[in-house]
Amino acid sequence: MHKNKQWQRLAGMLEIPQDIVLDLPRITMLGNKQLLIENHKGIIEYTPSLLRIKLNQGELMISGKNLMLGNLQLEQILVEGTVGEIKYDI
Repeated sequence: MHKNKQWQRLAGMLEIPQDIVLDLPRITMLGNKQLLIENHKGIIEYTPSLLRIKLNQGELMISGKNLMLGNLQLEQILVEGTVGEIKYDI
């Protein structure tokens, strides 16, 4: 059995969120005005129209208008502005 599948089963049995066990990002949107990204690995590129965020596997690309970092913490980023598109690139 693949190691990730084993971790998924264990997480399910113990009722632990899979994002914690598998080191996955948690992405929460409030309309197209706010985007909260948890469990990231850093910022690759940041402009008012493009934000690229490094993830454990791949990267998250956010495009839009007037993008700003509202709250930047070690493993959490709050993006504010008008989000036009989100792409998860593995």
